[in-house]
Order: sequence, then structure tokens, then C-alpha cells
Amino acid sequence: MSIWWSLHLRRDAASVPLARRLLIGTMETAGVDPDVSYDLSVALSEACANAVEHGGDAPGSSEAFRVTAYLDGEKCRIEVTDSGPGFPATKERPQIRLSRAEAEHGRGLCLIQELADHVHIGNKPGRGGAVVSFDKILKWREGAAPLMAV
Repeated sequence: MSIWWSLHLRRDAASVPLARRLLIGTMETAGVDPDVSYDLSVALSEACANAVEHGGDAPGSSEAFRVTAYLDGEKCRIEVTDSGPGFPATKERPQIRLSRAEAEHGRGLCLIQELADHVHIGNKPGRGGAVVSFDKILKWREGAAPLMAV
């Protein structure tokens, strides 16, 4: 069995806890270990907060962003996309500046990289906007059966 969902949310601060609660509820229902659920929910909150703050800075950008989560087998993958200006590009790939741990702002991407097993940060091809995707190998609560991919 696999579980996936996708949300189209307003770029509003109230959207961040909504996405987080849905993810935590999904993982609790699936039997995911609470520590793993917590790590992924914090990472999701950081990615959503970035979309809310920066996802509409470009002319013609949408007042919404999208969150998609997949729990499939032993892995959870989360993707947050917006329609803002994206990350500044170099010739080969987006340029991403990570802030130092003691900085007041800008630590979200560093935190996501610490909490997830694999992270991809980039721009949507052709249309503009940022894409932050990350995944983590799942661990299960004692007595919970892992999801089996179908």
C-alpha cells in the first residue's frame, strides 16, 4: 500500500500548520515512528514557510503553492513548489545560499538538509518558481506493519 496527497495552498502563514498537521496525521495513521514524523514535519514546515515568504516575489506569480507527499514502501518523499522567482541561477544550476546556523533568518534549507536523507533544491523547468523536495527512509512504531508498495 502507498499513500499520497497533494495540496494547493494559499501563500498564507496559516497554510503552514495545516500542511504539517496533515502530514503528521498521515504518518501516524500509517504507523510511522514519531521521531521520523517529527523530523519530516519540521522540514515540511520550513519548506512551506519559504514558499509563503518568497513564492510570490516574481511578477505574475501565483498566490498559491503546492505540497505533495508520498509514503511508499520504506520511504516518504515530500515536494513543495511555488511560482515565485526561484533561486538565482548560475550557468549549470540554481545558486543556493545557505545561512549559518546562528543566523536569525535563512536557516530553513540547512535544517531541511539535516533532517532529511536526500534533498533536491532547484527551480521549476521553464516556468519559474522554486522546488524543494526531500525524502527520508521510514521507521515504524513498535508493532506497526510497514507500508508495502503495490
